Order: sequence, then C-alpha cells, then structure tokens
Amino acid sequence: QVQLVESGGGLVQAGGSLRLSCAASGIFFSINAMGWYRQAPGKQRELVASITSGGSTNYADSVKGRFTISRDNAKNTVYLQMNSLKAEDTAVYYCNAHEPGWDRRRDRWGQGTQVTVSS
Repeated sequence: QVQLVESGGGLVQAGGSLRLSCAASGIFFSINAMGWYRQAPGKQRELVASITSGGSTNYADSVKGRFTISRDNAKNTVYLQMNSLKAEDTAVYYCNAHEPGWDRRRDRWGQGTQVTVSS
C-alpha cells in the first residue's frame, strides 16, 4: 500500500520558518522524483519545489532563495525547509511522488498539511 505522510505544518508568524517532512512507503522511493505542491483557498494547486532521483532541484520563482527541498533516500523521506515565510505562503502543502516514465495521472499524493503564516 502506497502512503505519503506529510508532517510539520502549523501556524507561524511572517518571517519565521517551518520544515515539512514527507515519509513515503510502498514505493521505490529512490527512483521517484519527489515534489511539494501547495493549494491556497480559491487557487489552483501549484508546484513549489521538486527534486529528482539524482538530486536536481527546481523551485517556483516565488520561493527561490527562501525554500529548500532535500531528500534522504535511506529514510524514504523528502523535506521542505521554508524560511522567511510570507502570508502568501499560506496554503495546504502536498507531497508528490512521480516515477519517471509513468503517466502523471499515476502520481501519488499525500493528504496535505496546513501551513498558515500570520502577518
């Protein structure tokens, strides 16, 4: 059974930091590209950051220089370190696993974790 379990969300003041974690099971973690997406109320889900199996990273322009994605293949876990948080970062954050070569419709998703940044 595939599971992606996010943790680390919460309420933080603007300028603060949070670290999200996503623990994966039931997938061949090391070959999957992993990503963090977010969805704010009334908005579409958007990519925040992604990391390939080889460690290459990609970030949304809005978070470059503030967020860092990393992965620990030994722990089947991907992280999102979020610094200098802004009110506009408030959203539900979702972990995503994509196996290269597979149709995106077969991607796995976590249940989401709420991040709220107060201004």
